[in-house]
Amino acid sequence: MSRIGKLPIPIPNGVTVNILSDRVEAKGPKGEDSAPLAPNIKVEQVENELVVTRDGDDKETRSLHGLTRALVNNLIIGVSQGFSRELEILGTGYTVVASHGGLLLNVGYSHPVFIGPVDGVNYDVKTNTSFVISGVSKYLVGEIAAKVRSVRPPEPFKGKGIRYKDEYIRRKAGKTVGK
Repeated sequence: MSRIGKLPIPIPNGVTVNILSDRVEAKGPKGEDSAPLAPNIKVEQVENELVVTRDGDDKETRSLHGLTRALVNNLIIGVSQGFSRELEILGTGYTVVASHGGLLLNVGYSHPVFIGPVDGVNYDVKTNTSFVISGVSKYLVGEIAAKVRSVRPPEPFKGKGIRYKDEYIRRKAGKTVGK
């Protein structure tokens, strides 16, 4: 039995769950979302908990058991608390501005880079060098954060670029002049 798959998922107050044959839908204070279900996996609501079970014991079904439980758990956490990634920009003259529902990044190119708005994702610019990407879907928040980071990833010599808030950048020594 999957150690992750057999753990029950608590349903917080204010979250309603609708279990369909091919997906699980949840609605909460942060919004609504759904997670897909594999054909051999079943989700049942027992009081204020969701229990994920599997029909067979073949390799594919066993591997989908823990995955489905993790997806449904992220769904419940997303609609009740939400997910966020905090990013910061390091570099002389590098800035970020909220513009037209998206982000306008000035990161050393000859032109500013615009990251457009995405349904289900919010951009919150704290200062001109730090901002937060938040939303209901853990996958979507992580995907957009990675896309923004890929505009100018941090380089190893001076550390300039866009990075996650607590990301550690391994620094390299520069060139040395020898005799």
